[in-house]
Amino acid sequence: MTTTALIVAAGRGERLGGGIPKQFRLLGGKPLVRRAVEALRSHPAIRSVRVVIGAGQLELAAEALAGLEVGQLIEGGAERADSVRAGLATIDDDAVLVHDAARPFCPSHVIDRLLAPLEFFDGAAPVLPVGDTIARASDRLEDAIDRSGVVRVQTPQAFRLEALREAYNQWTGEAPTDETTVARAAGMSIAAVQGDSALEKITTEDDFARAEEWLSSRMTPRTGIGFDVHAFEGDGPIMMGGVEIPHSRGLAGHSDADVALHAITDALLGAAGLGDIGEHFPPSDAQWKGASSDRFLAHAASLIGDLGGVIDHVDCTIVCEEPKVGPHRLAMRDRVAAILQVQREQVSIKATTTEGLGFTGRREGIAAQAVANIRLEKIR
Repeated sequence: MTTTALIVAAGRGERLGGGIPKQFRLLGGKPLVRRAVEALRSHPAIRSVRVVIGAGQLELAAEALAGLEVGQLIEGGAERADSVRAGLATIDDDAVLVHDAARPFCPSHVIDRLLAPLEFFDGAAPVLPVGDTIARASDRLEDAIDRSGVVRVQTPQAFRLEALREAYNQWTGEAPTDETTVARAAGMSIAAVQGDSALEKITTEDDFARAEEWLSSRMTPRTGIGFDVHAFEGDGPIMMGGVEIPHSRGLAGHSDADVALHAITDALLGAAGLGDIGEHFPPSDAQWKGASSDRFLAHAASLIGDLGGVIDHVDCTIVCEEPKVGPHRLAMRDRVAAILQVQREQVSIKATTTEGLGFTGRREGIAAQAVANIRLEKIR
């Protein structure tokens, strides 16, 4: 059975404010929707992930999902049902997992539980029992409701694709809050499987705070140090921090000799325990001759992302007598932040000299040292 994951991220998120829909807000350094996509695409049973976005959200979505393999970005409609219908129309697999971008953490075992019943059921949904007392209320507390047999229904929800399409074709009610509502109205058999507290939906600022705390509890900080040197050689300009800087002399190196990006790359690889830049991009390999160093840095960031890690901060000190770094510092911070897909405030670029001492003091070359702070899931 082939399966596509369909993530609904078309909401406007106006209740939270902040000028940006909540699915694009950062959680642990990553947009909510990116975390949802990463959680589903990492499961071996999911062939493709598609994301339904709202009108006018293409640029936000493209930035949030940059570098991820996303099958398609689909423009949704005014209601959830319209968005799901639009997404279903693009899928040709046997089964579909419909998920909310506002539930960024999806354990792989929940996906296993959802897909297994599709051999015997039309669909499956994760549920959790209700532990609190349930009662009706207006401006005052009224009658209690018997909670026996009552559950909270989460997403993702799994369905045989054609069965869910047909259920939506039959649906004539008001806007449904999830797909099991539509499916059950069409007479579909839906299996209830054990849900997970990690799937709690993020709706309010308090939810964001709890999610940050939950994420932090599962991760441990790691620090890496990187150092690089390149000698002056030939004519300028030079590349530094991903920015072309006019200079009378160039820098010698197999790639573009970007001393700052090389140091930051090594710091990130070291923090994640992934070796060094020479292991991933050997200077003996002709394909890296003259290569842009932003590829090296993006690769290191991607490896950390694949591990479920978060880049918190990078700090790079460039050591040289020339050229002057100050006029280019802001552009370098912006470029590094763009490559790493973090905020400018998470990148520091500094410069110093050696007061005329050593090879940098003699203007023979440039050195750079970097420190990277990341978080990875704790080794259990």
